[in-house]
Parts: sequence; structure tokens; C-alpha cells
Amino acid sequence: MLTQEQLIKQITATIGKAKVVELSKILKEQQFALHDLIDLTFYTDKGVAFRAAWLLENIFLQDPEIYLSDLDYIIKRTIDVIYPSCQRHYAKIIMHITNPKTPAAICAIVQDTDFEAVIEKLFDWMIDPKVKIAVKVFSSEALLNLRHNYTWITEELVNQIQYLMRNGTAAIQSRGKKILKQLGS
Repeated sequence: MLTQEQLIKQITATIGKAKVVELSKILKEQQFALHDLIDLTFYTDKGVAFRAAWLLENIFLQDPEIYLSDLDYIIKRTIDVIYPSCQRHYAKIIMHITNPKTPAAICAIVQDTDFEAVIEKLFDWMIDPKVKIAVKVFSSEALLNLRHNYTWITEELVNQIQYLMRNGTAAIQSRGKKILKQLGS
């Protein structure tokens, strides 16, 4: 059984996709507590935190229904994410769990969860010029997904997308056009 200390040792050094897949499989088979893995994404060493977030995304998105009891904790901890390398993984998880095509059990939890603080964090990431493009894209998609639950999101999201598109990269231009079309703008 892999302990938290052993996992930290495994992810202290740089690892690649193959190692992430291998470790994800081991952690899933051993039913490693997702709660503990989430906590590792806030580790003092940014490299360990990043690799833990990468593992978290990999494990959680493979079969999110297994981790329904941890979903609330993931959502709550999203607002605490400060490491740029971890923002991408959390934004991607939030994007997936808020997607209308997500499994019904997850949709039910999302419907009953207060996302106000997470929405504020996602907008903060979109606005912050230091935040990486992938984080902005995943954040905008998550906000698009949440717009039916929080109607005020639409107007603010349109404004932010238009602002980002003014001098944005090809990725922002492409995703921005797609989102604006879905918003009817």
C-alpha cells in the first residue's frame, strides 16, 4: 500500500505522462484517499504540488463517479489554489464536472453546491494577465457551463471574453468565438 510519504517521494523528481498513468493506476487500485491527494496539491514544494494535481486530474477524470464523496472537497479547495501549475488542473476538473453531459450523479451534486466563490476564482484567473492561457480557456468553459445556474455570469463572461480576444492568442480567439456564439453574442 502506497503511503502519502511514499507518494511524495515518487513525485519529488520530474515525471512524464507514462509515470503519471502508472501512478494513477496504482493509486486507483489501492484506493488511495483522494482527499489526501487533493491536500498534496497544496504541498510547499511547487513541483510536488503540480505533479499531485496532474495525478488528481488523471485519476478523477477517468471515473469521477467513484469519487462523489470527494467532489465537494475538490470544489471547496479550488478557491485556495495559488500555484500556476495547479490552476490548470483544477480549472479543467471544474470544467468537466460542470459540463451538462457529465454523469447525472455529478450533476446532482453540482446543482446542490454553492459555486459563488469558485466562480469568482475562475473570473480572477481569466482577468489575471499572469495566468496561463489554458487556465483561462478552461475557466471560461466552466463559467459557460455554470451560466444557467447563475444568470449574471453571461454578461460578465461576454465582457471578459471580448476583452481577452482583443489581443489574445489564437487559442483565445478560437475558444472565445465559440463561447460567444454559444452565449448568443
